[in-house]
Amino acid sequence: MTKEAYLHLQHSESIVAQMAATVFSGLVQRNELTQSNEDVLVERAVAIAIKLASRTEELVKSDEEWMRKDAGSSYLIG
Repeated sequence: MTKEAYLHLQHSESIVAQMAATVFSGLVQRNELTQSNEDVLVERAVAIAIKLASRTEELVKSDEEWMRKDAGSSYLIG
């Protein structure tokens, strides 16, 4: 019987977890998954997902970062 785990992820955490799962899938296709390398591949997948998310945050401005909410017009920050 497996122990149940309950998680409450924030939206950004959920997105990074999805990205990590996709990266992990790619890593497993290229590397045999074993008990001895599972943690290493998971850590690598999460690190890559965080790197992707961080780089995206640097380069992409969201609507909330450039839309004026009070007047509905747009402006660029910085």
